[in-house]
Amino acid sequence: MTQPTTPDPAARYVRPTDRMDAWFNAAVRWLTEHGVSLLGSRVLTVRGRRSGLPRSTPVNLLTRGDERFLVAPRGNTEWVRNVRAAGEAELRVGRRVERVRLVEVPVAERPAVIRVYLERWGWEVGRFVEGLTKDSTDAELAAAAPGFPVFRVAAAA
Repeated sequence: MTQPTTPDPAARYVRPTDRMDAWFNAAVRWLTEHGVSLLGSRVLTVRGRRSGLPRSTPVNLLTRGDERFLVAPRGNTEWVRNVRAAGEAELRVGRRVERVRLVEVPVAERPAVIRVYLERWGWEVGRFVEGLTKDSTDAELAAAAPGFPVFRVAAAA
């Protein structure tokens, strides 16, 4: 008899569960596209890895010191997979468009970024992060880090 395997944390993906998720994302995207950034929201547009067509989704742009980050609280979403394939994308607020290069942060460096992200947006993403909060221990954040892709945002070349 084979033993059940533990799911790979790096493959973690939390699916949207209801219409409220879709409505909330649509509202944030519409506002951001029209120049109203909600606590740092941006519309991320990246080339689809299979279709080659532009794909857009609202994201929260985290600024920490002189660095900027995108965190995927739902895990390995379509936008994460597309960014890994493309490497470059656009961040938009209203008419302001910034071409960026997105570099995935190593797992060991993610906990500190995830903590700051949860301090700022924990109220919004709490149901996607399996009980993590800004007050989670370093060990809890380190254990969860493989399932939370984080990208450093840099100017496109």
